[in-house]
Amino acid sequence: MDLAHRQPGLSEESAEFWQRAGQLISWNRAPSQVLSETPGRWQWFPDGRLNTCFNALDRHVIAGHGDRIALIWESAMTGAQEHFSYAALQHAVEVCAAMLVDLGVRLGDRVVIYLPMIPEAVIGMLACARIGAIHSVVFGGFAAPELAARIDDAQPRVILTASCGLEPGRAINYKELVDDALAQSNNTVSAVVVKQRAELPAMLVPGRDLDWDAEMSSRAGAEIPCADLASGDPLYILYTSGTTGRPKGVVRDNGGHAVALAWSMRHVFGIEAGDVWWAASDIGWAVGHSYAVYAPLITGATTVLYEGKPVGTPDAGTFWRICARHRVKGLFTAPTALRAIRRADEHGDWVRNQDLDAFEALYVAGERLDGETAAWAQTVLGVAPIDNWWQTETGWPITVGSAHTQPTAGGRPTPGFNVIVLDANGGEVPHGSEGSICLRLPLPPGVTTAIWNDPDRFENEYLTAYPGYYHTGDSGYIDAQGAVQVLGRTDDVINVAGHRLSTGVLEGLVASHRSVAECAVVGLDDALKGQVPHAFVVLKNGTEHRDPAVVDEIVQLVRARFGAVAALRDVHIVEALPKTRSGKVLRRTIRDLAQGRDVKTPPTIEDPSVLDLLKTQLTARVTP
Repeated sequence: MDLAHRQPGLSEESAEFWQRAGQLISWNRAPSQVLSETPGRWQWFPDGRLNTCFNALDRHVIAGHGDRIALIWESAMTGAQEHFSYAALQHAVEVCAAMLVDLGVRLGDRVVIYLPMIPEAVIGMLACARIGAIHSVVFGGFAAPELAARIDDAQPRVILTASCGLEPGRAINYKELVDDALAQSNNTVSAVVVKQRAELPAMLVPGRDLDWDAEMSSRAGAEIPCADLASGDPLYILYTSGTTGRPKGVVRDNGGHAVALAWSMRHVFGIEAGDVWWAASDIGWAVGHSYAVYAPLITGATTVLYEGKPVGTPDAGTFWRICARHRVKGLFTAPTALRAIRRADEHGDWVRNQDLDAFEALYVAGERLDGETAAWAQTVLGVAPIDNWWQTETGWPITVGSAHTQPTAGGRPTPGFNVIVLDANGGEVPHGSEGSICLRLPLPPGVTTAIWNDPDRFENEYLTAYPGYYHTGDSGYIDAQGAVQVLGRTDDVINVAGHRLSTGVLEGLVASHRSVAECAVVGLDDALKGQVPHAFVVLKNGTEHRDPAVVDEIVQLVRARFGAVAALRDVHIVEALPKTRSGKVLRRTIRDLAQGRDVKTPPTIEDPSVLDLLKTQLTARVTP
């Protein structure tokens, strides 16, 4: 690789670093250039050619590791388990790829994958990668209108789905949702391939729908070579929340993505070939794409895929039984999952019965990790949770902590992410001062540089507010040790009588109370002060936490540690907080409910009944 081809925005040290990182993957044609860059646009390894599926499967089989376990699937909903060796998974992927080719899928065509957490979802993703099709995994359980909007934007040739997904006590009719979405969509697909599940079989539409098992069986033994792709060719589209109402499809490339994941799996998460790793995330989210599927397989590790919940399927010991049974070395989950387990198992009784001698690391992301939950995890598991902060758009961690840093810190920037905190005028603020967290351009490999079907949207949404920087939309500060402290979204900052307060800081204080299992703080309109904070609190299990004095104690705690300026006087004890299935608390929904606004059920919500319960609890207590 010729380092003379680096651009002025890339230092020689950075160019050499990414040149070495590029050697972690297999190229059909090794890149001669590290980075090509034009204003607002850049491409890593621009003349390199590769195939991501080859890097995830074939190269390990060729190297003699075909018998190594690639994928372990467990379903708490059915009790089923399956193990796929690298050779077996490659075979299944080739058969699926043959099916897609026979259905007319070609290089650059899109395939929507609307599947629960079952092996077919991973097989479908890798089959698309193998033939150069662009997969778009839509989070299972999205309502038909949301699915239709993504179908219209991606314009897939084929949809891969299942007859149903399984939740505690119910089956979600995926096939019916797909039918409804296609009826609402302007796009016509050539086929819908359905994985039939015994819990709720589906009726197939003649001439359009196909049975997954029958199609795979009829092509048993098929061999499909890996397509030769440019580094910049799209691997997938992943839709994330937007502000315009139109789906925002983040596009991930092949080359930079593979390099970033190969490097981060080893050097951020400490996972090597042969290790067992579990990213407990739905594959419909960025964590699932990056660290449940691609990163561990590119590395040659074993990845765990789980269909179930952290509690209630059947109990709060599920995570630890899986970790013990499969000798999991590292677990990646959301703080919300840990809080749910902690609430159900405050003393760690479910942990003590498991042999976790292989368990070395616990990683969390997606929400702020409160100090109480971090301390609980370290006490009952014997390992300190390590926070990392990133976004769907970046595809891998911007910052990562360590077992020796403050658990709630975002951590230090990973290579290639030049983090800076700016004020409203674009000036850098001193360490310890809050502002908008931005990333100096160019961004490292693996980060999106495009929004599907909207060439100007990436620049307009991310690069315009602060020229020369990517605006993350998060607020925070860099502390004296150089660690990035993420306080929340910039729109989570509330203005109380002219004082800008971070709801993330207030939540951390509320969560430190001994009786609080989890909480959310939102700003509600106030005629005198503009906004005032309201805390919505879920208490820990047990009568000892139901003392009527809890509310007054929380108010006094915040006043003592933050000051009267916080003006927190309203604390609402609720049974549950509305969350997405990825564990993020729906704060805007809580705010709208509390202010008496009409609230449309968010398509990503885990349990819609929580909204009705919350509305009932709030009716007599919060004045809009």
